[in-house]
Amino acid sequence: MKKIAILYQDQPAPAINGITKPMKEGGYSDSGADIAYELSKYGFIVITPQASPNIENDLDWVFPDTEDGILAALNKGANTFWMNTVLYKHHPIHKFFDRNIKLIGQLPSDVELFDDKFYTNDLLKNQNVPIPKEQILSKGSNFHEIEEMQFPMVVKPLRGRGSQGVSKVENISELNTVLDDLFNAKKYGSSVYVEEFLEGQEITITVMPAGEYIIDHKEVEYVRPWCLPAVKRINHKNGIAPYSGEEAVIKNSMVLEDDELYSEAVFKISQLCRRAAEIIEIKAPIRIDCRANKEGKYFIFDINMKPNMTGASRPHRMDQDSLIMLAARKIGWEYIDLLKNIASQSWKVKSKVLA
Repeated sequence: MKKIAILYQDQPAPAINGITKPMKEGGYSDSGADIAYELSKYGFIVITPQASPNIENDLDWVFPDTEDGILAALNKGANTFWMNTVLYKHHPIHKFFDRNIKLIGQLPSDVELFDDKFYTNDLLKNQNVPIPKEQILSKGSNFHEIEEMQFPMVVKPLRGRGSQGVSKVENISELNTVLDDLFNAKKYGSSVYVEEFLEGQEITITVMPAGEYIIDHKEVEYVRPWCLPAVKRINHKNGIAPYSGEEAVIKNSMVLEDDELYSEAVFKISQLCRRAAEIIEIKAPIRIDCRANKEGKYFIFDINMKPNMTGASRPHRMDQDSLIMLAARKIGWEYIDLLKNIASQSWKVKSKVLA
């Protein structure tokens, strides 16, 4: 029987080759508490730090992803860990891989690898997955290094989250200003990612791992990754979708209407998202952001190995459906249905697996 503990990010992830990923305020404890509360409400055994957690206190519901936090959850009887945190190769969970535990989430070493936008997009490009023109710029770089790219372009962290720290620049002056700001702030590390700006529609596609699911009260088996319906992003600010940490996604996102959802262009990019998920061998949901050029052809521009999992569950957070939840509602799932189906994809940790 699953006894689930949800982990949140307690401290910043280590820098990787000089690139840092800033920690989200609260370390995803808010979405972790949403998950824990919803599961417990529907009869799942959820291990929590507090015997009687306060519905409004996030930290009553989730354990820190430290060695001590994981051990505390184990000592309370947890045998399944929902990795609602930023993962990396030597994450503390690795020290417990010799225990009889399961994970809900990705393999930590895979997250470290594929969180690098340039590495992942280059890998996909070599597999004939359409990716916008892109380049890495390091501190002290000269503009001639990206002369083959045209303005406008997008500047973003190499290991960012969503649209945090992302800017659209129209000319060399704006580019230099943004680069100076990013490097001087020392928030994202010594290099950034630059890509061509696509002026068409932006959509987000959630890809679920292969496995058995319950849809319309029937068991459905997927032998390869599969996609939830695409969600359209609207109300952009200077061409960039608002960061979910600053504006609830329900204010700027909606599932595509059926005529567009089942269009050839969306079908093609959905199949390519499935292919991308196969290439990186996902074990849990990922969120793939795509955008069309002026001819309407979609390109993959960002893969999120740890998508947001907030949900309209607790009374004070009824505006907090995530992009994944918006997509899930289109196939008839409520928040608990989404969580149940994700939890059913938990996988057994092998002690020799490198995290």
